[in-house]
Amino acid sequence: MTIPDSGCVMENGASCLPCTPEEEKKIVTDLRNESERNLKEGNLYFVISSSWFRKWERYVGIDGDENLIGNQSSDSRHINGASSVVAERPGPIDNSDIVENGSDSDGKGNDIQLRRMLIEGQDYVLVPQGVWEKLHGWYKGGPELPRKMILQGVYHKKFDVEVYPLCLKLVDSRDESQSTIWLSRKASLTELFQKVCALKGIEQDKVRIWDYFNKRKYAQLYVSNKTLEESNLQMDQDILLELVDGHQSSKIGMDSTGNDLALVSLEPSRSPLTIAGGPTLSNGHSGYRSNLYPGSSLGSGLTDMDDGFDACNSARKGEKGGLAGLQNLGNTCFMNSALQCLVHTPPLVEYFLKDCRAEINTDNPLGMHGELALAFGDLLRKLWSSGRTAIAPRVFKGKLARFAPQFSGYNQHDSQELLAFLLDGLHEDLNRVKQKPYIEMKDSDGRPDEEVAAECWKNHKARNDSVIVDVCQGQYKSTLVCPVCSKISITFDPFMYLSLPLPSTITRTMTVTVFYGDGSRLPMPFTVSVLKNGFCKDLLLALGTACGLKSDESLMLAEVYENKIYRYLEMPLEPLSSIKDDEHIVAFRFQKKEIGKTRLVIFHRWQEKAELFGTPLVTYLVADQSSGADIEAAVSKVLSPFKKISSAKAHVGKENGILLDGLDEECSCSDAQSVENAELEGTSCTDLSIPLRLTDDRVMNFNAFKKDTLFESGKIIGKLLRVVLDWTDKEQELYDSSYLKDIPEVYKAGLAAKKTQQEAISLSSCLDAFLIEEPLGPDDMWYCPRCKEHRQAIKKLDLWMLPEIIVFHLKRFTYGRYLKNKIDTFVNFPIHDLDLSKYVMSKDGQSYLYELYAISNHYGGLGGGHYTAYAKVN
Repeated sequence: MTIPDSGCVMENGASCLPCTPEEEKKIVTDLRNESERNLKEGNLYFVISSSWFRKWERYVGIDGDENLIGNQSSDSRHINGASSVVAERPGPIDNSDIVENGSDSDGKGNDIQLRRMLIEGQDYVLVPQGVWEKLHGWYKGGPELPRKMILQGVYHKKFDVEVYPLCLKLVDSRDESQSTIWLSRKASLTELFQKVCALKGIEQDKVRIWDYFNKRKYAQLYVSNKTLEESNLQMDQDILLELVDGHQSSKIGMDSTGNDLALVSLEPSRSPLTIAGGPTLSNGHSGYRSNLYPGSSLGSGLTDMDDGFDACNSARKGEKGGLAGLQNLGNTCFMNSALQCLVHTPPLVEYFLKDCRAEINTDNPLGMHGELALAFGDLLRKLWSSGRTAIAPRVFKGKLARFAPQFSGYNQHDSQELLAFLLDGLHEDLNRVKQKPYIEMKDSDGRPDEEVAAECWKNHKARNDSVIVDVCQGQYKSTLVCPVCSKISITFDPFMYLSLPLPSTITRTMTVTVFYGDGSRLPMPFTVSVLKNGFCKDLLLALGTACGLKSDESLMLAEVYENKIYRYLEMPLEPLSSIKDDEHIVAFRFQKKEIGKTRLVIFHRWQEKAELFGTPLVTYLVADQSSGADIEAAVSKVLSPFKKISSAKAHVGKENGILLDGLDEECSCSDAQSVENAELEGTSCTDLSIPLRLTDDRVMNFNAFKKDTLFESGKIIGKLLRVVLDWTDKEQELYDSSYLKDIPEVYKAGLAAKKTQQEAISLSSCLDAFLIEEPLGPDDMWYCPRCKEHRQAIKKLDLWMLPEIIVFHLKRFTYGRYLKNKIDTFVNFPIHDLDLSKYVMSKDGQSYLYELYAISNHYGGLGGGHYTAYAKVN
């Protein structure tokens, strides 16, 4: 083990390092666990570069399954896989790769800026203060990057480390100079005033600070306990500093003559309880300012000016609405994309442009007290009233951060996850059901589907009744079948969107070698594509098609391990997930009439080394009573394709352009029709030259038998005979055993071809993949009421009723243990007349034709890229 200069070695060779790697690992693990047990607001965490931390993990022996950062790169996986390699002790902590150049002013974390767009686990890790102090004591280095833990959310609170504090650009009105201020978004306006005054050396009662978003005075900020987040201040936005003693020299906020401009709200006066009944704006739509809950955060901040909207910029008379864009507030393109799709949904536009006050549910414990619906409605009105003026959705983002803290901050998120939250949140805020009744669900018990579906939908509507349910929710039929007792359970469940897999994500390629039980051909590997969550019956069907299986033939699957048949895959409903990529799977091809007869399994042993080699062969003894001679003949028949033809005794002819191998001259057989038949007939005339012995199921004991020894089928245990062929150098000259030894694995990643651009697929193929029958995962098993046990049931989804607005989510992101990827396969879909009638099981006589009106697009790869939206304006 290499010791850096910071360490030392004593005269006897012993290390004088503070701790051994094992001790360091235990100390850090204990401190980390203790920190997890004592989470509270204000706890300090420290940011450490992942590249350094991975070196430390390898040094102390933390592998991929227990790493502290939750992710692992491919290079570290290979290193961890080599347990014999002792990793070097890392040098001093080095965070230089995650901080901005030139930001390390004093070695302390207060003035150091992290590089933007870093990803936890990939670029950096967070460690509790106690862990940092130990690591820094052992290794020194830095710079130290402390960050505080904050409490996020209102109704669903969660702890979060604020890796990126709020960055504000302070504009001094006296000389228009700019300074940068870093504060927690949970800091109060009082703290902001204190920091500004300390920076500028001004008394607090002589300053005035403005929210100066987009270089416009939006609102004056006052000393209070209100947080910066509640004040809707955004990352990297401007705030304006003015003096109130009358001596400011800036022309900011003055007219052309130098006189101060009065900041007059451009919003028309309205009744404090107006939702949608206020003065009509120039395009005929009503605007509103919600003051429904005086003194609450709902009543504060929902102003037109907050979002960059004013009546002067509203749509001119006759100009079409819905053409306004949404400003990016620091990686909020995912939010903007989802919002544009929602605010251009015709039924929602019609609903929110009317008076929806009566349907706001402020008492629903599952909702957001109506605040999310009010904020969304306010934003929708502005987007449909502002002409082409872009709107900054600051108020809406603030509400979103309060109710869904997972979307707070300034990192990129999944647009579909946000859309799902918004649909569900809007439904709960607008739920017309104030008191939800308790309803006990009933099993189908063989009743007609129509009756069960109607009952389930009635029960659902008794608890859930909103505009979202009216236009966005459908119903699908879920069928579960127990693989043991065949119990069938049918339920009808509502859905708000359909997450469709791409066919390439639900299939896998499998290579299986097919052996011919009648010895008619050499073994042949076939590569087929099957469902990842499919069954052995699916693999057999694909193999049968690939190898041209005849109607009177059958295939039997087996797993080969250490030159033995480890198990037979004879259960048609055995999940293919039980077959790993590095296994060797073979199939034996037989006549159906042979099944049920005595199975003969042939093992191969190298006589010199007394060890097994190659793939066992399987055939059947058709007769009810077989002799030793019959067994030898059966083995000889199966081995016939492997027999070499002497080049000195072979000739090559050409007939009709087809090359034919010649026959062994000593064989009296003639008139062969193919290479396989020729070899078979050539060997059927000769006795088996390889010694043959009976063996047991462990292939440990070997017994000779004679040709006249009789074996009665009824007396053979399990109708299974096992024999061993003792191979010598002589047999190796007669037979080509490479076909027995070189069978491919199910999937060999190293031999996989480079990724090529896949052909375009259709939306209907994605829908077919969604509706296909598949087994439940091992972590999602179903409790069978008949077996009284959890079973890996077979699940089948069917669409029963479709909503007016249907949302399709294409699952392009795939996640593995070590790999995250985005599938860039092109999906074809129609813009007009998408007919889904054939997918609807209920025969209600309706026509399910759909028109495309909005798309949320993601460009780029995982962890980056950009969201955009297309929307049709009616």
